[in-house]
Amino acid sequence: MSSTVPSAPAMPTTWPMPPIVRASVGLHLAALGAALLIPGAVPWAIGAVVLNHVLITGAGLTPRSHLLGPNVTRLPQSAIDRREVALTIDDGPDPEVTPRVLDLLDAAGQRATFFCIAERVAAHPALARAIVARGHSIQNHTAKHRHNFSFLGPRGYAAEIARAQDMLADITGARPSCFRAPAGLRNPFLAPVLHRLGLTLVSWTRRGFDTREREPAKVLARLTEGLAAGDILLLHDGNAARTAGGKPVVLEVLPLLLQQIERANLRAVTLPEGLAA
Repeated sequence: MSSTVPSAPAMPTTWPMPPIVRASVGLHLAALGAALLIPGAVPWAIGAVVLNHVLITGAGLTPRSHLLGPNVTRLPQSAIDRREVALTIDDGPDPEVTPRVLDLLDAAGQRATFFCIAERVAAHPALARAIVARGHSIQNHTAKHRHNFSFLGPRGYAAEIARAQDMLADITGARPSCFRAPAGLRNPFLAPVLHRLGLTLVSWTRRGFDTREREPAKVLARLTEGLAAGDILLLHDGNAARTAGGKPVVLEVLPLLLQQIERANLRAVTLPEGLAA
């Protein structure tokens, strides 16, 4: 199977180190020099390093932060001009939920991006191929969706993400161009790995919290308040919360969300389409 979907914008050939990372390196060197050369400076040096690490950790725990490197939180102006939004659906594929999500999207004539866990794709390859065959996009959401993802180092990130790239490409025939971290959490080691693998980090404009919120109305309100062209919206077909009646929340929310997208004269496109110039 081959894919002709447009890819994300080209990246620089060398990793552009973010200012906060460059400043952090300089601070560590300065703190070390002060501790070695200035009497009584050790407590101040340690304090400065600790505060730096608190800032870096806070940036990594903020999914929409741009401090640790490029992070797409909205579609570019070209997509806004085209009245496009990106509907992203995470943590699948799920053999119960995903086929019904696909049917709802088909009925509305809209497209979505599925950030899939590669091991789940390997467990349900026919379902993954159906996602692509029906006009949607599958992107990289790691191989295993590890709960300790934000604590990995460069080698751990490279192994986890590259493995997912290979698995997804082998099964679907389309190599992902976008990546989303589990829960959006990361650390400074992620950006250079993504750059080396040719992946663009994508978070979201707003999310519904539909893995824990059981009331569809609240999820829908979070996604649609201020809905505008360029928005990237987040729902889940995997790990979906259930309503009091036992129905996956995404299946209650999605039809109403698609109606509001159409009512606002917007069009849901895949991320590769929306990110294309």
